[in-house]
Amino acid sequence: MDLKTASAIRRLRLVSAPEAVSFLILLLCSVLKRTTDFNAVPVMGAVHGVLFILYVLFWLDAWNRAKWSFGTAALYFVLSVLPTGGFFAERKLRRESEAAVIAARARREGVVNA
Repeated sequence: MDLKTASAIRRLRLVSAPEAVSFLILLLCSVLKRTTDFNAVPVMGAVHGVLFILYVLFWLDAWNRAKWSFGTAALYFVLSVLPTGGFFAERKLRRESEAAVIAARARREGVVNA
């Protein structure tokens, strides 16, 4: 994995958890809007919208650079539209990037799997 691919995956990973948190807060604000006089939906809607757009842009960049299969790319997109999916995406992306770093070090040191 080259540096640009690793950076693309890292950006996607870093925006996935805040996007998931903003989605949950937006859902809470929607419930509060209908049950009380508290209405933070316009503000949280804008915050979540910006984070979701960033997630989609970073997802497209990571898909292009990492050469994911359609299934893998679709999984990361579906996780972005589920209320807690961003947390799972972040964890999966962290494992993927750690495995790529280990594989790159092994290639660099000439270690071959037996």
